[in-house]
Amino acid sequence: MDGRAVPPLDPEVAAAVGGGVREVLTPENLVAWQERDATARPRPTLELLRDGGRFEVEELRAPRADGEGEVTLVSARPAGADGPLPLLYYLHGGGMVMGNAWSVLPRLLDGWAWELGLAVVSVEYRLAPGTRYPGALEDCYAGLAWMVEQAGVDPHRVVIGGKSAGGGLAAALALLARDRGGPAAIGQLLLSPMLDDRGETFSAHQMAGHDTWDRASNATAWQAALGARYGTVDLPPYAAPARATDLSGLPPAYIEVGSAETFRDEGVTYADAIWKSGGAAELHVWPGACHGFDTLAPAATLSHDAHATRTRWLRRILQC
Repeated sequence: MDGRAVPPLDPEVAAAVGGGVREVLTPENLVAWQERDATARPRPTLELLRDGGRFEVEELRAPRADGEGEVTLVSARPAGADGPLPLLYYLHGGGMVMGNAWSVLPRLLDGWAWELGLAVVSVEYRLAPGTRYPGALEDCYAGLAWMVEQAGVDPHRVVIGGKSAGGGLAAALALLARDRGGPAAIGQLLLSPMLDDRGETFSAHQMAGHDTWDRASNATAWQAALGARYGTVDLPPYAAPARATDLSGLPPAYIEVGSAETFRDEGVTYADAIWKSGGAAELHVWPGACHGFDTLAPAATLSHDAHATRTRWLRRILQC
């Protein structure tokens, strides 16, 4: 904490956050965090996700490009929906070291799949430090390439998205698909995206010791994901999209951050770089929002406003 003044939290978010910053993630306690996360974020069963028959849910397997195993995809759609559906291809958060594909689905299904008539696919990418860059990104790419070839989704109406680490991976996936000539998404939904391994933005320093995910925890996660490549000058933009110097030719982006979060400035800078490259980006900076505000305070007016705004963007991009 460097003594800089910090933006105030929204009152409802502040009440939910309570004591503010959580325990800092360090290399020494990373395994303990992962073990706690596995308990605190259990995987709902497929039967539970089907919600009494409202949704058709199945686990799919996509082959990895290197031939070493498969990527698990959890696919869900409103029951009885006819024809190829628009697809939200979603990458979960957790700093690239935690989280799972199943636990994020309930909110995606209730919030978007049912309301907008979407198919949703959540990706179980490999986590660091057991798998380092580019393992997680290659899992996401392999899953996307396989999914758009399958019956039941409209390959011309695919949005890639994610929150936090998942938002960073979604941005990287858009860059990788552009440069490989791979599956073309029509939008990228980047929620508090984890874009920059360097941790040197004003907000990263400003929110150190204040945000729910601060600069120290972020550095630990990036070190786990990148290993010896962490902080190197020649790190590819697919590893950390903030390193990209050419953001032209990307699908339109929805980017949101909070005014009181570590990732605020890297998200704003990324939107600005897209505009400067001649691209389309819709940027939202939610006043008084910390990292993960809508998960921590789902009933807050600010969380409802954010969800409604994301939904309007998805409806417009997917025309559904």
